[in-house]
Amino acid sequence: MSVSGKAERRERILRAAVHQGLMDPETALLAGFVDLDGVDETVTSLREAFPESLRVLHAFAAKANCLVPVLEELRLAGMGCEVASAGELAQALEAGFEPARIVFDSPAKTRAELARALSLGVTVNADGFQELSRLDELLATRRSDSRIGVRVNPQVGAGSIGAMSTATATSKFGVPLEDEGNRQRLVQAYRERPWLTWVHTHVGSQGCPLDLIARGVAKAVEFAEEVNERLGRRQVTGIDIGGGLPVNFGSDETTPGFGAYVDRLREHAPALFSGAYEIVTEFGRSVMAKNGFTAAYVEYTKTVGGRPIAITHAGAQVAARTVFAPEAWPLRIEAHDPRGHAKHGRPVPQDVAGPCCFAGDLLAREHPLPLLDAGDIVVVPDTGAYYFSTPFHYNSLPEPAVHGARVDADGAVTFRLLRPAQEEHPVPARAGE
Repeated sequence: MSVSGKAERRERILRAAVHQGLMDPETALLAGFVDLDGVDETVTSLREAFPESLRVLHAFAAKANCLVPVLEELRLAGMGCEVASAGELAQALEAGFEPARIVFDSPAKTRAELARALSLGVTVNADGFQELSRLDELLATRRSDSRIGVRVNPQVGAGSIGAMSTATATSKFGVPLEDEGNRQRLVQAYRERPWLTWVHTHVGSQGCPLDLIARGVAKAVEFAEEVNERLGRRQVTGIDIGGGLPVNFGSDETTPGFGAYVDRLREHAPALFSGAYEIVTEFGRSVMAKNGFTAAYVEYTKTVGGRPIAITHAGAQVAARTVFAPEAWPLRIEAHDPRGHAKHGRPVPQDVAGPCCFAGDLLAREHPLPLLDAGDIVVVPDTGAYYFSTPFHYNSLPEPAVHGARVDADGAVTFRLLRPAQEEHPVPARAGE
């Protein structure tokens, strides 16, 4: 879809939400919206980017949007699911994913969590040698259909956001390939464990350029080839290349695309496309971010020190990353009138603030927008991943409703409730009830 088409569909969904009462200045001040048509289009583009001749499971990273109905929509679109906790595993199962299409990654899996994953037949990627020893103990007493791999850290360096870079020299994730003795020790681990048949890596996400990610994948592929060559058998049969495609938060343009990423993989890791390996991907943000937006009413406006400020109902509770690290996570803001129509007029630099009780609760500083008025609606695009789906409970602010939207050929919008709004003032149960 064109850039202008995305903006038009977003406004159409907002206007329909106002008309149907899903946004209301008294009862529904804040909501998240997921463009379900956009999700389907993105999943299709991901699948089409990889050659049909390859055996690929695209496993959505549940951390990016863990709402069970969203996971269900992704399952129906043909994806698997990557989980990083027992909670996400439960959500994936509730969403109907078959265990064989679930991948369990976590740096802190407990014995109980591993035992459950093995009993279900969920794919497990061990994060280190101690976890491999724990798997030895569990597999000595039970049979499992789980595919099991080891996460390796290719140590290719960091992107522009350190917190999102997982292949640095000292990352907490995986077995560092370049540390002295580790490569030999890993090869021996595979030699001693015929059930160890996968290699996993993940370089990072936002802020990581495609070439950095592709170089990390290449080192994992090279290690898989080395294991098979040194063991004299084709033991490693699958490679989990992780996710991490960065998202453009500056406009409605989807860049980089999955096709560009696959081109880089072909350049750096041609053996990945030989057909010798099954492949798993773990994309999250790049699937959901641009297919969701947050909408919030402006409650008050004021001028302080000569600067206009709009106090809205969207702040740190639905945009924690942007509020606490605005340089790394800047978001666009769009101004709409109370009916949901885009406002036009001379852009005025203004702060867009949230409702949380601390001074730094700002979505944007000196952001040029048509001057906002009380009762207007601000829209925050590109928040379909990690924002409204995983709220921050500062000030005990209630979780907002999340609605899925589809737009038919005639422009009519239908909604599916993905998460109900949390009751704002729950009545505590009395003793004995």
